[in-house]
Amino acid sequence: MTTVHTPLDRLERYYDAVPRAAARTEDFGPLTLFVRETAGWPYYARPTLDRTGPGATVADVDRVRARQRELEVPEAFEWVAEVTPGLRAAVEASGLRVHAHPLMIRDQDAPLPGPHPLVRVLGPEDPFLAGALAVPHLAFAAPGTAVGEAGAEALAAEITARAGEVSAAADRIRAGRGVLAAAVGEGVALCSGMHLPVGRVSEIVGVGTLPAARRRGLASGVTAALVADARERGVDTVFLSAGDDDVARMYARLGFRRVATALIAEPVE
Repeated sequence: MTTVHTPLDRLERYYDAVPRAAARTEDFGPLTLFVRETAGWPYYARPTLDRTGPGATVADVDRVRARQRELEVPEAFEWVAEVTPGLRAAVEASGLRVHAHPLMIRDQDAPLPGPHPLVRVLGPEDPFLAGALAVPHLAFAAPGTAVGEAGAEALAAEITARAGEVSAAADRIRAGRGVLAAAVGEGVALCSGMHLPVGRVSEIVGVGTLPAARRRGLASGVTAALVADARERGVDTVFLSAGDDDVARMYARLGFRRVATALIAEPVE
């Protein structure tokens, strides 16, 4: 009998698979800790795939957090509320703050806008690769959709600070594990984002606009380019987590619909 996976089941299997190309795993029973072994965004702990039995307790969460501190990596947890509903209480009882984000899947038949004139998919040798990798860090440091202060000068400093990440990102692009698109104008990368294909599923991640360049439709253009590229690669499930409801409305205009809630936990500052 052929197993039919629901959309959320496909996403759970994707979430378990995608870090494994760049991370090792450590088993904590109902939780799995992914530890990145290459340069790039650090990983997190997630519910263990296909595990049966009791869910994670506060003690389980505490054990993972202690190991993360020992490894000097962020005390971060990610999961889908509707798939693992009991984890939030344990995580919050451990002292972490939980952030909720709309989890959205794109309807396959939804139309795409035409290509944005500033947006292109970057190859591993593209001169704007370093800038495209740096832009999301500035974007997420100043969340929201309002125009901000960080511009070309701040981007130049961020590029210098993150120079060590470029080689590993180029390798991921060459291997087909990541696709990076960027809006390039005024001599810099103004907006960028990635999709990370695994089989016929891909997540769009890290779409961020240089705060000084917001409100120009660049994030929509980058997202549309990533969706188009995923289609060309045979991906039929494209999904993302929106930063908030305002950002989710922008993605809805590109054919994404909310299917669940992605939860991210981190220490209280």
